[in-house]
Amino acid sequence: GQSETALEARSPNQKHNAKLACQAIDGHVVPPGGVFSFNKAVGSWSRDKGYRRAPVSFNGTLIDAWGGGVCQTSTTFYSAALFAGMEVVERHAHHFCPTYSSPGRDAAVAYPNIDLRMRNPYGFPLVVRAKVEGSRLKVSLVGAGEAKQVSIVTKVMDRQTPQTFNHGSGDSPWVRAPGKPGFEVETYRITPEGRARISRDIYPVMHRVVQWSSDGQQASIFTGLEP
Repeated sequence: GQSETALEARSPNQKHNAKLACQAIDGHVVPPGGVFSFNKAVGSWSRDKGYRRAPVSFNGTLIDAWGGGVCQTSTTFYSAALFAGMEVVERHAHHFCPTYSSPGRDAAVAYPNIDLRMRNPYGFPLVVRAKVEGSRLKVSLVGAGEAKQVSIVTKVMDRQTPQTFNHGSGDSPWVRAPGKPGFEVETYRITPEGRARISRDIYPVMHRVVQWSSDGQQASIFTGLEP
């Protein structure tokens, strides 16, 4: 199973943190019947481990926090694990759907209490391969045995378009919330044995909020970015 996501729209620190998380999980072996824990593999996203502050979303507002960008690595791993036929033990969707992932295919993590855990259902071990190659983050799971033929299908039940709200006055904008569509989706995995629903996720719409001022404040460095 393999998956990749784009890094072009990410900030330098988000890219840096995502790459560190890739290096942390690369080479991990998941034994037959074993459970891979993303948080155990990566550990804390602290300064002493080389992580940097980067934009994350807090109730729809972008703020700087340690390890911003790590969730792109967990999301890419989750998608690869689904294609590999791994079983979901623990997975959390983001509050708002990230643009680097299809709705229903993301996996939010927050050390130490919000984890992504996937079980190896095969009689042979799986090895995690993760790397950043150019502007792509790539994760794959490989094993010596024969895997299932898997496809992932997402059914969009509902979609909401964000609106733009302007507050204040002046000529200097600060983007308080970048705006994201809202979704209600069901995700299915199709194998030779049949179709099984993996998750049902509801992402509320995030309206774009722009704060205007006349004090010469520069546009927020977070403009256009996301967690």
